Amino acid sequence: MTSVRVWGPGVGAVAVLVASGVWAMRPVEVEGRLWDEVRPAIEARLVEQVRGSGVGEPAGARWFCRARAVDLVERDGLVRAGVSTVCAEYGVRSGSLVECAGAEVPQVMRLRREADGDYRVVSQEVPPDGEGNAQWLTSRFGRATAASLDDTVPTTTLEAAARTHFGLPADAPVGSC
Repeated sequence: MTSVRVWGPGVGAVAVLVASGVWAMRPVEVEGRLWDEVRPAIEARLVEQVRGSGVGEPAGARWFCRARAVDLVERDGLVRAGVSTVCAEYGVRSGSLVECAGAEVPQVMRLRREADGDYRVVSQEVPPDGEGNAQWLTSRFGRATAASLDDTVPTTTLEAAARTHFGLPADAPVGSC
């Protein structure tokens, strides 16, 4: 009976700590309306930045970019968007879709609403390559959120957009450049 009195509260405390840890590690929910408003500006910025880079072959190759919100905060007229981004360069060779280049990068972008109601990216941060990368991620996203960056942004949406752009069937396979 003594052991139940001693262990019972201890087991209960451990259960509360585990539940709290699981709650703290859950993915951050982002406000859908705000994400729908800032996402076009973010993705347009990404495409603008990669244009002219990459393999550029076959002729007519084009970049497609997608962003996934990791965290999103609006404060004092400025939106801070922590995002995981993926950009891929696609082209057509012998009637087949080919992926020529690509990169996935976590970023922090700040956006401001313009007079016309659209958002514009006013600053952008990317992690350093190599040493300092993990520290940058943790300082910008926190430990739990930085761990969620390990979930890659699916390229299926990019592939579908590329197929549509190049007039290929929806089930056209994707090869390497």
